[in-house]
Amino acid sequence: MYGKIYICNHPVYNRCTLYLIGKKGLAVIQQRRIPETKSTYWTEIDPWLVDALYLNEGFKKFFDDRAGECEDNLYPTVTIRQIMWALKMKPLKRERWETCFDRRNI
Repeated sequence: MYGKIYICNHPVYNRCTLYLIGKKGLAVIQQRRIPETKSTYWTEIDPWLVDALYLNEGFKKFFDDRAGECEDNLYPTVTIRQIMWALKMKPLKRERWETCFDRRNI
């Protein structure tokens, strides 16, 4: 209800969950794994997380700190794990195959 799937040409992903407030947006991505090929890819977050993030009392502050206007059809991006930690939500179980970004901006 609060986020929407956004399709773009980002170097890391081509689908994300986008939260928009006015002209500012924040893209949130989640990593997935294909067991047969042991490959991973980034895409939109699980549907049950979309509203849970938006309705969290700290979401607006996090959004104001990290969101930005669209540049070259791209918005500032965070991983689901980054936003869940920032909002003090219990994060998803970390899998051994998950990639970690060591920089604030993706």
